[in-house]
Amino acid sequence: MKRFIEGQVRSQLTLMPESLEDYIGADNPVRVIDAFVDALDLAEMGFDASAAATGRPGYHPALLLKIYIYGYLNRIQSSRRLEREAGRNVELMWLTGRLSPDFKTIADFRRDNGKGIRNVCRRFVALCRQLDLFSEAIVAIDGSKFKAVNNRDKNFTPHKLAQRMKQIDESIERYLQELDTADRTQSAAGSHRSQHIQEKLEKLRQQMEYLREIEIQLKQQPDEQLSLTDPDARSMATSGRGTGMVGYNVQASVDTRHHLIVAHEVTNEGHDRRQLSNMAVQSRDAMGTGQLDVLADRGYFKGPEILKCVEAGITPWVPKTMTSDNKAKGRYDKRDFVYVEAADEYRCPAGRQLPYRHSSMEDGMRIKSYYTTTCPTCELKAQCTTSKERRVRRWEHEGVLDAMQHRLNITPGKMKQRRCTVEHVFGTLKFWMGSAHFLMKKMKNVKTEMSLHVLSYNFRRVINLLGVQGTLQAIRQAVV
Repeated sequence: MKRFIEGQVRSQLTLMPESLEDYIGADNPVRVIDAFVDALDLAEMGFDASAAATGRPGYHPALLLKIYIYGYLNRIQSSRRLEREAGRNVELMWLTGRLSPDFKTIADFRRDNGKGIRNVCRRFVALCRQLDLFSEAIVAIDGSKFKAVNNRDKNFTPHKLAQRMKQIDESIERYLQELDTADRTQSAAGSHRSQHIQEKLEKLRQQMEYLREIEIQLKQQPDEQLSLTDPDARSMATSGRGTGMVGYNVQASVDTRHHLIVAHEVTNEGHDRRQLSNMAVQSRDAMGTGQLDVLADRGYFKGPEILKCVEAGITPWVPKTMTSDNKAKGRYDKRDFVYVEAADEYRCPAGRQLPYRHSSMEDGMRIKSYYTTTCPTCELKAQCTTSKERRVRRWEHEGVLDAMQHRLNITPGKMKQRRCTVEHVFGTLKFWMGSAHFLMKKMKNVKTEMSLHVLSYNFRRVINLLGVQGTLQAIRQAVV
């Protein structure tokens, strides 16, 4: 082939082969991985860095940690794939000094060092703080569902179990009718068909017996949900109507300036209502700031959670949920009633006063009731209520919610800022993870795996921001 670039002949010998250093450029990200791990005090992080006194020497935890950071940074999460890459990937050869641990050693390190890996993820966030990458003190919080190693058919709830039992009962009834028909015909073909139906019925009865055993186990679960493959995974609804998945709800707090993940959490609750204050406080502590603004969507709106944020010195930005039945029916809802703080009363759309009457405790919250006895004579009663009088309920700390809503009304761009900050982070993580998402089972292992994903994401972001040489210099100067 003429006029084309030609490679070397495979059998060509070289007198002085190149060193591994020649293959790794000065701007290769593996140099950042090497420098960062070497700067860590692994014993302080929670790794066992002591060498065995007898027997075959083991691999140093720094070596295995470098392999995992490199793997997750390059979308190679499987221990078997990492084993293959260590034997053929020049970058990994440089990183490990040509050592090639087997997949079992690699997998056991991830399983047995969850605490240390999570601490390394936190330490990298602390490094970002030292580099002044969290200067704006504003974070966006959101949650997303991630698939677990558990098929939907291996997850049971009372509703799912009842539906499956109903389907099996219907199938048994249908086969019994076919069996009666086959017996009446009494032909050779009918005899063969009867035998086939009998086999089907036996399988269905076995399935029914299996589901009855599952029903007993299901009643023993505190949340009435049972997952057979991953016991900590839970069935969760997704945005599509009638769809769902068995997995985990991953919470992430992302700073609005550089889109770095400040804090994260893995839960198996299918909603976000109890996560706001926890994620906000974690974010404040990770960023080392006394004042913090937190942006979240309506799924996080819960009075006590918002109050905890305010009491912790955190400013929440969470829009109220729109769940009024009256508004849907064309009647006035609570937003049409004006609260007069000085008199502790409400003013209705007709201009009448609704004074405070009494209070009650609901779910640990003191709820105050306001109403007037003049509703039957009001000309707007048909547009207001079908009851004898219209009652307005108010939480004793609802002033905190009103102040937050006022902030949102005068700053309408906050929710767009939240959406542009945090949602692409989840999209990037899921793209890197692939269709399977998590590879490990049980909550503690899934938390470890998520920490590796977050660490690799933040690694990539910092390298993109500072460059390889800038990041190396920062690591050498900072106290890791």
